[in-house]
Amino acid sequence: MSRSDSDRIRTELEQLHRDVDREAVTVAAAHGTRLQCRLGCSSCCVDQITVFEVEAQRILDAHSEWLADAEPHPPGACAFLDDQGACRIYDERPYVCRTQGLPLRWIDEDETGAFVERRDICPLNDESGPPIEELHAEACWTIGPVESQLATLQARLGGRDLRRIALRDLFG
Repeated sequence: MSRSDSDRIRTELEQLHRDVDREAVTVAAAHGTRLQCRLGCSSCCVDQITVFEVEAQRILDAHSEWLADAEPHPPGACAFLDDQGACRIYDERPYVCRTQGLPLRWIDEDETGAFVERRDICPLNDESGPPIEELHAEACWTIGPVESQLATLQARLGGRDLRRIALRDLFG
């Protein structure tokens, strides 16, 4: 892959992240103060988070020198958290981190093979207001479309599979 192709993919990923941020702000605004996710709230920031290689590469490109010498946060929480629970790579954080705390919806297959809508929301959010099951679809973040776009970028980057990388593995 040429340098210009790689640069083009990185630019497209950065635009995708900006689009996600813009849409996430709109979804969050629909919930007012009900959503509790903010600086220092890091309950969702766990070690098991993995990202597509294309997002891992964005982090490596922006923080390669720092990652070579920095110490990850102790196991049990995301390696990129600082001592106050803030993200040390906030501007380059992956897609999954950009939608944390929002009410989520996705289509899944149940045990009979039928497609059903599933929903989830962080349990730390304020329970006042309508239950998540009663929210309009537009008031939730829909899981699926952005993941498909990331998979497409990954394939164009040269990934033969959709291998994911643990954020902790980016250190050292």
